[in-house]
Amino acid sequence: MNSVNLVGRLTKDPVLTHTPSGVATVRFTLAVDRLVKKEGQPTADFIQVQVWAKTAENAAKYIKKGSVIKVYAVIDRI
Repeated sequence: MNSVNLVGRLTKDPVLTHTPSGVATVRFTLAVDRLVKKEGQPTADFIQVQVWAKTAENAAKYIKKGSVIKVYAVIDRI
């Protein structure tokens, strides 16, 4: 099992959409500053994030461009 913790700022306001079956979803980009900065290299990574259901509804309601958020994900693959 792998897990990841990301802390960064939103690059744009999240937009709430719904699937044809009615499930809420939000996609946004998270700008995460790099810990080690090398000359000539980018200083941030831009991570695409998608959230679903009630989490998506809350994200659309409470966060906006520039908000600092933490994303925690657990990945369990066989």
